[in-house]
Amino acid sequence: MLTKAMTTTMLPVSDMERAARFYGDTLGLHAKATGADGSRIFDAGNGDAIGLMDAEPGAQSAHTVLSFEVSDIAGEIRDLEGRGVRFADYDLPGLKTVDHVAEMGSEKAAWFSDTEGNILCIHEVTG
Repeated sequence: MLTKAMTTTMLPVSDMERAARFYGDTLGLHAKATGADGSRIFDAGNGDAIGLMDAEPGAQSAHTVLSFEVSDIAGEIRDLEGRGVRFADYDLPGLKTVDHVAEMGSEKAAWFSDTEGNILCIHEVTG
């Protein structure tokens, strides 16, 4: 049943080596496997994974492609910034960040992009 299946989120990357360094070194994810096609799989915790697949530049989405649930968003931001991650700040109708964090009902969220332009998020459930 799909309700019990682990998932692998596949992300398009145009420079596999650069992206693999970002996910492995910058984000600190454990490399799990390399596919016959050159794709790379990283352990994302709780049995889930992130897969990197070769794609042409521009294949990335303009929207958040995945979000990591964390227990301390401020601490994660400090840690990731220390590793070179740059967080996005927004001041839009319905979405404003303060110190990189948007508060949305019962959660807080912060966004950043990988080296390939994929938009990633960290979020903390607060209620």
